[in-house]
Amino acid sequence: MSTGRRRSAGGMGPDIVVEVAWLYYQDGLNQKEIADRLGLSRATVVNHLQEARAQGLIRITLTSPAFVQHGLARALCDRFGLRAAYVVPDEGLDVEERFRRVVTGGALWLPMLLAPGDRLGVAWGRTIHDLAEALEPHSIPGMTVLQLVGSMATPYGFTSETCSTLLAQQLGARCVNLHAPAILSRPALAAELRNEPIIRAQLDQLLTVNKLLFSTGTALPDSHIVLSGLATPGDLERNIAKGAAGVICGRFVNAEGQPIPDDMEERMIGIPLGHLVGLEMGILVTPGHDKVAPSIAAIRGGYVSHLVTGASVAEAMLVA
Repeated sequence: MSTGRRRSAGGMGPDIVVEVAWLYYQDGLNQKEIADRLGLSRATVVNHLQEARAQGLIRITLTSPAFVQHGLARALCDRFGLRAAYVVPDEGLDVEERFRRVVTGGALWLPMLLAPGDRLGVAWGRTIHDLAEALEPHSIPGMTVLQLVGSMATPYGFTSETCSTLLAQQLGARCVNLHAPAILSRPALAAELRNEPIIRAQLDQLLTVNKLLFSTGTALPDSHIVLSGLATPGDLERNIAKGAAGVICGRFVNAEGQPIPDDMEERMIGIPLGHLVGLEMGILVTPGHDKVAPSIAAIRGGYVSHLVTGASVAEAMLVA
């Protein structure tokens, strides 16, 4: 590669984008050095680097030790008896930026927690959906992803089975979706549907999960469980009166992570919460301060062995 060569004024073809990206990320040259070497303006170099990222030519991976050995990660493990925690910096970020950073951290860490033959049960919601979108494609032999709660629409424009399907695609895994509504109007109708052979076979497969990926929901009026139509405002008010502190896989739980008895459980189609306690691994993704209390409840209830969160949320959990 000659020094000081000039590029044409256009210089925007795919070859120059790749060359600039290689010099910056692989050879370690700074933007001025690249501009001088290729005879470009520094602004053009910046544009080429942005184009390389936009085209997916660049994959930046941060190694997990920096995050699992973070002081706050160790403190969370000590305080709550977790096996590991992954804490990303989030100081000074707004709510949406904090959410995006934690979800990206979860997507980077998840493949390291999975093994051939795993049967990963997944909940639904924006956190899991966006984590699946952020996940780089992998191929884990014999992997199965299972949808833990029946189908419903969400306020974000996707259905619950989209989460499990997308995650399975990214992991090169087999997908087992639950082809039934998440909740029905009457307990008798739900019991009848659960006994249908196809649904029964799918429900039986859910009982074989060995790892869980989820995010807790809140017991607030704007909770995902209400916005999705799974629970009515009356259901929410009734369960709050019974001590609801959060939501796990569509079920209200109290501050100790124990399911709250309610006829909602009798009307739901999905895995009973008791089967998600004490699994080989429970991976909880907590992107916001509104989920501090529900996340602590999930940990107390025995659903969590691994936690992904931001530094400010970790600090809030430690003093709660």
